Amino acid sequence: MSKKIGFIGLGVMGYGMAANLLRKGSEVTVYNRTPGKAGELLTLGAKEAATPAEAVTGNDTVITMISNDDAIREVYFGENGIFSALQPGTTLIDSSTISPALALELTASAEERQAKFLDAPVTGSKPAADGGTLTFMVGGDAEVLALVEDALLAMGRKIIHMGGNSSGSTAKLAHNTIVGINMLGLVEGMAIAASGGIDGKAFLELVQSGGAASRTAELKGEKLLTGNYDVQFSLALMLKDLRLSSVLSDGLKVPTPILEAAKSQLQIGEAMGLGEYDMSVVAKAYEQWIGRKFGGGEA
Repeated sequence: MSKKIGFIGLGVMGYGMAANLLRKGSEVTVYNRTPGKAGELLTLGAKEAATPAEAVTGNDTVITMISNDDAIREVYFGENGIFSALQPGTTLIDSSTISPALALELTASAEERQAKFLDAPVTGSKPAADGGTLTFMVGGDAEVLALVEDALLAMGRKIIHMGGNSSGSTAKLAHNTIVGINMLGLVEGMAIAASGGIDGKAFLELVQSGGAASRTAELKGEKLLTGNYDVQFSLALMLKDLRLSSVLSDGLKVPTPILEAAKSQLQIGEAMGLGEYDMSVVAKAYEQWIGRKFGGGEA
């Protein structure tokens, strides 16, 4: 692989993604809105840009992995933003979780400049980003996707073409609705078991052996037992995604009562000051309510 890639956004997910591009042989120029985050990427051979525009210049592909719609607007449309330096023929790939409406706006703005745009959010949290095992759900032209498939597979294990532009963003919000609901279902089940005097480890073994088995239980079960809420995917980001999904479902006139309940529970966690921890930290609220820790002992 020899693509020249600009990579913008070196957070929990983006750092590992950029590192995998470098390890697979790409020339990568990195930019992060908060300086000083490039770290080991420079050792791996990355160049560091001072602005998004500089990260675009000279590269045929630009990937963004940013936290929310407002930050995306700043990076793309702001002074010294991507669109200020975008050249015809460049392929833009946004792997953030953003609103479908913004994905369509970015598509139109790229096309005005004779560039190409794909909305390509991912599933898989920090371990998958670090390990290069992400799944990409992509909205956009299939021929454009074929041009950048090797770059995506340097960061992930699977690409699913969802349809036209914005369909990747729509699929991601629908997907994360399920993830958020699964997380709250696991936490509530753990709360019932703990209140009934059931050992948390034994209960998780039961969950993974029966109809309640899930990837969420596999990834988050140990966190619920140990209270180690180091970030794989933060509560704040999951809440942001559920808020976007709520707006989308309202526009589509889809009733989503379970989504609204999950969103409310995460808002409680945010109000408790837990937003920057892993989303499983919502368990702390339940432990306080029942007076017991899921891993044993009083809360």
